[in-house]
Amino acid sequence: MDFGDILDQWDKQQKNAAGKQKESGKNQVSHKKANAPTPEEKAAVRSRAIDPGFDKRINPEEAWLRRYGTVDKDRIADEAEERARENSQHYLKNLPVEARLDLHGLTQEEARNRLSSFVGDCMQRGVRKVLLVHGKGLHTTGSDPVLGEVVRKFIETDKRCGTSGHPDKRMGGNGATWLVLKA
Repeated sequence: MDFGDILDQWDKQQKNAAGKQKESGKNQVSHKKANAPTPEEKAAVRSRAIDPGFDKRINPEEAWLRRYGTVDKDRIADEAEERARENSQHYLKNLPVEARLDLHGLTQEEARNRLSSFVGDCMQRGVRKVLLVHGKGLHTTGSDPVLGEVVRKFIETDKRCGTSGHPDKRMGGNGATWLVLKA
């Protein structure tokens, strides 16, 4: 078999394949694919569209903004400034006292129990700053007032307690301690 015979055989196979395609296409009404939508189906799809002139392409900038959003740097800066101001010692010292607890005449154990329940109650009510009056300890034998030391240790160990300090003389001076509760 030479090259000419191979070429003739190939031509015959191509003609046979073309004839089979014509026979299978005799039942088809149009030259479209059998599963192509009819004009009625196309009209129904068009009528369901929101806007016939709607462009399906999305602006790349809009797509990026939808995906990643924007950052309001002014709002972030304002919030950071507000947090810094709220945590400054001057601001905390000048916050109004919302609740008071007088510990005069109590034992150390009674004072600890009252402190714990008072702080828990204030946390539930949303109180921010409290005043704990413990006295200067005029009747104690040691150098430091006993209840003042109890209050200081309580504040250091209780996780609900934040910043603390002594108020000015008209609010009790060294005989009282103000306390800012953590939110």
